[in-house]
Amino acid sequence: MSLHIGGEIARVTEPIVDPNSLKIIGFKVEGKMIRDEVGDILPIESVREFSRMGMIVDSIDEFVHDADIVKIKKVLELNFALPGLKVVTRKEIKLGKVLDFTVDTEAWYVQQIIVQRPPLKAFFDPELTIPRKQIIEVDDYKVIVKDEHEKVKSKVEKIEAAATFVPNFINPFREPDFANEKNTK
Repeated sequence: MSLHIGGEIARVTEPIVDPNSLKIIGFKVEGKMIRDEVGDILPIESVREFSRMGMIVDSIDEFVHDADIVKIKKVLELNFALPGLKVVTRKEIKLGKVLDFTVDTEAWYVQQIIVQRPPLKAFFDPELTIPRKQIIEVDDYKVIVKDEHEKVKSKVEKIEAAATFVPNFINPFREPDFANEKNTK
């Protein structure tokens, strides 16, 4: 939607995701008002506001051609699309394919990927949600994530750390137990 026109000027067809940072850097758009002199790319910096109703920009002049911004041009030349990429662990265990992803609309980073499981695994768990911190690497064909063992190991380490926790404060609501104190004389 445009503040200048006061209505819809285009519709987003797909996000442009930078594979190096997993950040949305723009959107491909289409619509009746999109002409040759106006580009079909909306840079993320031009989005004034985002809500469930749509995106608000100042005017149709915010749209650019893919050659106008070098970073967007380079990413478009890569022909990178996150949905459809294979998801594997570091040990090359296939988890499925990227079905969709969630985005933090403040910073425009991909926060989670939603993985469609292979048919046999889908019987028990049709979708798997993997947070950004579990993603190790993204290339042209796959997304590499941490192994499940690494996740379990970190949980075990947290439990062990909690078990060895010794508070360094004195509870003022509890009577001191002087009988257990060592005599230092």
